[in-house]
Order: sequence, then C-alpha cells, then structure tokens
Amino acid sequence: MVKKIVPIFILALLTALCLPGGEAMPADGGAEIPAGEKYVALTFDDGPRRGTTERLLDGLKERGAKATFFLIGQQIEDNAALVARMAEEGHQIGNHTWSHQRLDGILPDEAAQEVARTEAALEALLGGGEYWLRPPYGQVAEGVELGVPMVKWCVDPRDWESRDAEKVTRAILDCVEPNSIILLHDIYSTSVDAALRVVDRLQEEGYWFVTVEELLWLNGVTPEAGRMYRTGKG
Repeated sequence: MVKKIVPIFILALLTALCLPGGEAMPADGGAEIPAGEKYVALTFDDGPRRGTTERLLDGLKERGAKATFFLIGQQIEDNAALVARMAEEGHQIGNHTWSHQRLDGILPDEAAQEVARTEAALEALLGGGEYWLRPPYGQVAEGVELGVPMVKWCVDPRDWESRDAEKVTRAILDCVEPNSIILLHDIYSTSVDAALRVVDRLQEEGYWFVTVEELLWLNGVTPEAGRMYRTGKG
C-alpha cells in the first residue's frame, strides 16, 4: 500500500521542481505542490498510542500535512488500525526498533533482531516495503549494518522533557528552516498540540509538510541503505 502511494507522490513533486515561475503541479490526492516552495518534515517517535496518535492524524488530515512515523514494534499489533490509517492517508511509516533498545550498546546480532522484528510486524500488516529506521537516541554502533536508510533530525524541541506545548512550539519555530527534519513524540498530548500549532504557523509562512522520503527526493538526494540523514539535503 505504501509503495503504491509514495512513488506517485514523489514523481509529482519532482516534476514540480522543474516547472518555471513557481507553477503548481497536481500531486496524488489532489494537492498542489508548487516549485520553489519551503518544505519541512515532521517526524514522530515512540508510537503509536491510542488517543494521542489518533488525534494527531485527525489534525494532520484536516490541514493536508504529511508526516513520518517511526513505530515501536511491540505496539503495532494492538494499534493495527492506526498504523493502517497512517499508510492510507499517505504518511511514511518507519522502524524505531522492537522495544526502544539502544543500538549503540548491544551486540550487532541483537541490534539486527530489534530492527527485524519490527520490520516483520510492519510487513505482516502493510505488505512488503522499505521501512526506514530511526535508531533510538539517534545512535548506532560502528559495524552494525541494518540495510535501510536511517533518519536522525536537526530540530529537537525536547518535547519529552518539558511536556509543555507552548515551550515545544516556540523551540521548533525558533530553529526551523527549509529542509528541516523535526523530532517529536506522538505519545504525549502536549506534543500533539505543539505539532498542530507548528503546522498552522508554518503553513501561514508558506511551508509544505512532506514525508522524509519526499523531502530527500525534493532535494535530489537518493537515499542509501546504512546512511544517516538529518536534513532534507542529506
């Protein structure tokens, strides 16, 4: 399902980049992605969670914004409907290990198993595909080869620490710029509030919210397995 949605959308985005004079190119789902605009990627870790993730999806849909969700494997089965909805609504779905295990302090085989179990759960629910990885805490030990692109971030409002929607919103807006990858956690109600406020504010400023995969393609970056990306430019 995801593999069918994303390439069509990316093709429209890439075509839009070649259009002169800021013309718009219709994208999959009826949206228009103008050339030469500002793009940013919202990413969410540690979900899914009933209530908060559902409210976030409602808000993103209302605003026409896409995001990338890095999921904890052991939470997928009990939230299968939410994960399926993410895919159906055009969000990118990624892997955040099975149990939020650090990948820089365990043996390579253990790290690979943490990733493989979540990948298997996603494939069972959504079908085959490439589920990019966000390592917990953004770290992977040297010598660990996991076979997919990895995603870090360049804007971290430390939402897990403050649990304050206003502080988180302000921290993001103070640091964001075109091609930023923003880190948030959809398990906190305050983070959902902040995310939707950020979308409202940045859309007013001409930003478009796309997935990480789309952000890289918009910048002409071909994602490589085993490489860590922290902005849309690589």
